[in-house]
Amino acid sequence: MTDTEIEITPDLVRDLLREQHPDLAGLAVREVAGGWGNQMWRLGNELAVRMQRMDPTPELQLKERRWLPVLAPRLPLPVPTPVRFGEPSERFPKHWTVMTWVPGEPLDHGSISRGNHAADTLAGFLRALHVEAPAEAPVATDRGGHPENCTEGFELLFEAVAPDDIAADIRAVWDDAVAAGAWEGPRVWVHGDLHPANVVVSDGTLSGIVDFGDMFAGDPAWDLAAAWVLLPAGTASRFFGRYARADEAALRRARGLAALKSLFLMLMGQNGDRGLPGGKRHWGPVGRAALDRVLKGA
Repeated sequence: MTDTEIEITPDLVRDLLREQHPDLAGLAVREVAGGWGNQMWRLGNELAVRMQRMDPTPELQLKERRWLPVLAPRLPLPVPTPVRFGEPSERFPKHWTVMTWVPGEPLDHGSISRGNHAADTLAGFLRALHVEAPAEAPVATDRGGHPENCTEGFELLFEAVAPDDIAADIRAVWDDAVAAGAWEGPRVWVHGDLHPANVVVSDGTLSGIVDFGDMFAGDPAWDLAAAWVLLPAGTASRFFGRYARADEAALRRARGLAALKSLFLMLMGQNGDRGLPGGKRHWGPVGRAALDRVLKGA
């Protein structure tokens, strides 16, 4: 059995806690559904254990350890904050982190009924997050650049899942994003991976943001795409009005990136239908609904 195939069980999590953080070992351990690169386990009522699983390096966890304590105090929504570090050992040769638990239901299993409230909440969160990052902040390697740098990835997704009846409309949105001007402001903090499994909802609105492993400093349009990927139909305009920092070029880049993210969700759904590793069947309808919002532009 290779490192990536180590079975992570409640007994393993408890044993690791006994070895490195014995004062937490008596708390209840419950698996959290989902996750691919990392696996989450609920620890008691207020904590969670994030276990490196398929990610080939600990980079994403180490990034969260370094920067979430810096960002969390000024963000208006709960985010997971590291409280203890688990180091590789003979029993489990990977990194793991004890973090605060963000209560709520993942949006890919829930819904938003208070659309205007959610739009205002997301806008406020991103206004607080999108501030100039320090020089040593991480730079994205596979995302974060201008849409024109993502053309190869778009084409792969487009060929795999774009519905024939709206293919021309999708390509028009993407081509417009590629033609839009580049981000000319300072490098700002960006979550980088805002999709329905990485936000939580309660009482019909957004109540927390999770999984900051892809955070970077760069173009905020990568997060602004969430106006269509996350929010209900008809609320994107309200979101951008409250955010109030996106010029026309940013809107065009964000809409194209939203199309890209929607196609990715649809591909993950298709993979789930085919029984492929990492596939998530319920993401297919989520992605298609997001794509419909992108094409309507509102």
